[in-house]
Amino acid sequence: MAPVKNALIIGGGIGGPVAAMALRKAGIESTVYEAYDDTADGVGAMLTVAPNGLDALRIIGADKSVQAIGLPMKDLNMMDGKGRTMGAFRALAGLPPSRSVWRSDLHRALRDVATAQGVRIEYGKRLVRVDERPDGVVAFFADGSTADGNVLVGADGIHSTVRSLIDPQAPGPSTVPLLNFGAVADYSVPGAASDAVYFVFGRRAFFGYWLQPDGTTAWYANVPHHARMTAAEARRTPPSEWLRRLQEIYADDVPGRDLAGHTRADRLSAFGTNAIMPSVPHWYRDRMVLVGDSAHAPSPSSGQGASQAMESAVQLARCLRDIPDLGSAFAAYEGLRRGRVERIAARAARTNDSKSYGPVAKTMMRLMMPLATKTFLTAEKTLGPEQRYRIDWDAPVTGETPVPVPNRRT
Repeated sequence: MAPVKNALIIGGGIGGPVAAMALRKAGIESTVYEAYDDTADGVGAMLTVAPNGLDALRIIGADKSVQAIGLPMKDLNMMDGKGRTMGAFRALAGLPPSRSVWRSDLHRALRDVATAQGVRIEYGKRLVRVDERPDGVVAFFADGSTADGNVLVGADGIHSTVRSLIDPQAPGPSTVPLLNFGAVADYSVPGAASDAVYFVFGRRAFFGYWLQPDGTTAWYANVPHHARMTAAEARRTPPSEWLRRLQEIYADDVPGRDLAGHTRADRLSAFGTNAIMPSVPHWYRDRMVLVGDSAHAPSPSSGQGASQAMESAVQLARCLRDIPDLGSAFAAYEGLRRGRVERIAARAARTNDSKSYGPVAKTMMRLMMPLATKTFLTAEKTLGPEQRYRIDWDAPVTGETPVPVPNRRT
């Protein structure tokens, strides 16, 4: 099979532009096709880019742009609803701090860097079907246009069209039983550090917060909710009503009551329940392959969703650069990635469970956590294997990496 010379990338969020830049570095030209009619600015809440994600961005020359728009988060403090510290994870020695960024700002930064590097991004291109030919693929879009290339990369998110084309029997996303909100409060939490994030296990629900440079506080809420609710469904309830409910839920929590009490309805966003991906049996078929959330979407509790998409995009480019046979290249890529992303998904699932603990379990957590974070639950042991991961761009990929068996429990 002839080497890959050009690629069609479906999806212009995080994985798509990163894949395009990595492929370009590997000598493969590509075009990104985004379903939205514009840049989707303003879509989404805040997320974290971990040190391993920043290092993947360094390889393609995008790390400094993302660091410039993000707030450094050196420490993670776990609190109870009475404002007492239960445990803390300090930044790992020798690593840059994670960056907290608005999703729309991250999309814009990656798009701008990709465009500056010569990557073409086309908007309003919703994929509807793909025809495969001996020497390539043809993508058909809803507006009647087509595009052809040697390979097609599905970076089209958790509701991926490409995933269903690769495997019509592929599982769809599952629901985390937590209703999610993001907000900015006109309030500065007394004593809070400007370079730390705080996770609070409140009496009735979990919430997190961190200070903003302008003195406000960004915060989010995870409220137990067992029925699936899309973002569109959540937005049918007026923000003022959601805010009233959150003020009631966090009335007994510190500083939850102050955050909810100093938040205006127009600064509250409801996102519905989170969707995550179970283990996807097939990451590729013939000339199509998945990256990012289309293949692996851990819960936001992992703090690794964006970073894993970045890693996968870079590793895919390495495999296509070094292995002429397409099937072998895709197999090597999956072998490099599947085990890692599924371990991270499993950790995030355990974190989600803790957010729904009852009063007895929360009391036990408060008693045990200080000792745990000094012994077996240290930042190095918990986050070190994830955040210290580095991709050696210059090392050749041999194609001998075994493909792990999918772990369907994650």
